[in-house]
Amino acid sequence: MGVEQIKAFSIIGNMRSLDRVSVTLGRSKVFQPDEVKNFYSDTGGFKKVSASGTCSEALSRFREAMKELDIAPEFVRTKKTFNPSIEEIEDYSERLLAKVEKYSKKRAELRLEYNECRRALEETSHFVGLDRNIEELLSMKYVKAVFGRILKDNVKKLETENYKNDFIEFVPCSTEGAYIWGVYFAPINEFEKAERLFSRLYFEKSTFGSMDSDPEKQHKLLSADIQKLSESLEKLDEKLETYAEEKRKKILAYYTKASELDLYLSIRTHALERNGNFCLTGWVPETKADKLREKLEKIESVEVSVSSGDDERELSPPVKLKNVFLARPFEFYTEMYGVPKYNEIDPTAFIAFTYVLLFGIMFGDVGHGIIVAIVGLLMWFIKRMPIGKILIPCGISGAVFGVVYGSAFGFENAMDWFYKGIIRMPHKPIEVMSPEFTSTILFLAVGIGMCLLCVAMGLNIYSSLRQRNPGRALFDTGGLAGLIFYGMLCAGLGGMMIFGVNLFSPVYIAVIVLMFVLIFFREPLGKLVNREADWKPENIGSFIAENIFEALEVLLSYVTNTMSFLRVAAFVLVHAGMMQVVFTLSDTAGAIGYVPIMIIGNLLVCALEALLVSIQVLRLEYYEMFSRFYSGEGRPYEPVKLKLVK
Repeated sequence: MGVEQIKAFSIIGNMRSLDRVSVTLGRSKVFQPDEVKNFYSDTGGFKKVSASGTCSEALSRFREAMKELDIAPEFVRTKKTFNPSIEEIEDYSERLLAKVEKYSKKRAELRLEYNECRRALEETSHFVGLDRNIEELLSMKYVKAVFGRILKDNVKKLETENYKNDFIEFVPCSTEGAYIWGVYFAPINEFEKAERLFSRLYFEKSTFGSMDSDPEKQHKLLSADIQKLSESLEKLDEKLETYAEEKRKKILAYYTKASELDLYLSIRTHALERNGNFCLTGWVPETKADKLREKLEKIESVEVSVSSGDDERELSPPVKLKNVFLARPFEFYTEMYGVPKYNEIDPTAFIAFTYVLLFGIMFGDVGHGIIVAIVGLLMWFIKRMPIGKILIPCGISGAVFGVVYGSAFGFENAMDWFYKGIIRMPHKPIEVMSPEFTSTILFLAVGIGMCLLCVAMGLNIYSSLRQRNPGRALFDTGGLAGLIFYGMLCAGLGGMMIFGVNLFSPVYIAVIVLMFVLIFFREPLGKLVNREADWKPENIGSFIAENIFEALEVLLSYVTNTMSFLRVAAFVLVHAGMMQVVFTLSDTAGAIGYVPIMIIGNLLVCALEALLVSIQVLRLEYYEMFSRFYSGEGRPYEPVKLKLVK
């Protein structure tokens, strides 16, 4: 149960060195900036430093260029010798975007021309095969032709009295849905009338209407143009693709460095400025502090002062968890609840041991335990899911307790060969399905709960002393008074129920009552021990009235917390019961359905139990044990660093 020691850094220097300081801190990947106002109460005359000097514009250019080149933005590992300056990054991003824009502009022009040709070709195709000498008509000085489309219903109106004109002729060419494509001819002196007439009929002119050649010739010309444009576009796309392949590594390297510098330079926004000087504060792990301090002090005009996190507890230093290999996966559960305060114990090792133990007891089955361990292994190695690393030891624990219960894939006598043939025992030690053993399982579950709650109270005493709060350590419900009160009650009741020994002598009862009285008056007593001036209650009567209800709540909490551990016994029995259902279904299915139902039933029971047991054990950890000694009100250590893609 460890929290890595941390150092508070206070850095001052000339403003001209701030960018270099920011980059040095960022590249160290161990610095977590904090607000200067948190460290110094008197910051009058200081002002926030602007975010100038970042690479945001260069990053914008890189993203635009990569979008055109179809390069997905990602961070890559770069050589240690590759450290371009902001000016070099800006210059490269400008040259890159200019070149890409040149390609893009040319491609856009070709695409526009290509689309126009396609549209013209589509319209022209409607007039191919027109049984008129269009070229001659178009060359006539006194006749004009207009190509386009008109609604079928409006074509019929041309024969009516209101629209009929002997000087105007409409020649249909092809039909498309509700439209007829065609051409109308009119003499020059009647052309204005023709335009008004067809405008009233909502005639839509085509692109071909402005051309001056035969539709068939025009169709061939447009087809040739489209072929040329298509080839030009393909060549241009090939050039862009080749360029993207050749420059991809270099572009991503510059993009990564630009992102790094932009992130590192964001550190400067936490600094305060006054009279051309800056002040910057933050946190660094103790193991990295000396090396970083040396680098900073090599920068001109920069001074660094370092203090221990223990001396800066009122600033709530960030917390970096530090656990042994076996307990490290359970940091996931600790962080999910909330990281500890800097002067609070880390419960990771505690939850690692108790979670694996309780999971194994509740999930005891050799076969199912092995399956869960394998699934956890695959979840971690394939998907890198944190829960996978937790399921591996839990599955092993389940398999171990499965050996104790003699259960494998629900067969309660599957391990008889092990006990009778190897260990030379007449029978397995625990017969889960035996009615006589049910009460034993219940007592064992409650006993485990009592022990774990006492351990949690012990951790609370230790944690309170570390946080320099002896009042809570002595008189809290989870303090020394609570531990003695609860422990003596458990010992007394357990002695009577299990061993038939009555420990409740007058002295024994007097000690229990005394501990309860201390818990009752824990608030003023705690303040008095902590040497707080306002330890006396303002009104004794109201204090006693309020604490009577709180005392009842305390008693209920001891009972409910203890009874919650009955779920441990319940799941031991539930597993056997669920597998009995699977066996019954398999037997009724006959020889053909026996094996499939057994396999499916085992998988369903394994999956369902693994899910339920995981949730129930986590509930016991959070609500029954963590609530006794752990607040989780700290803030995590999150240094400024760019996570690179491996």
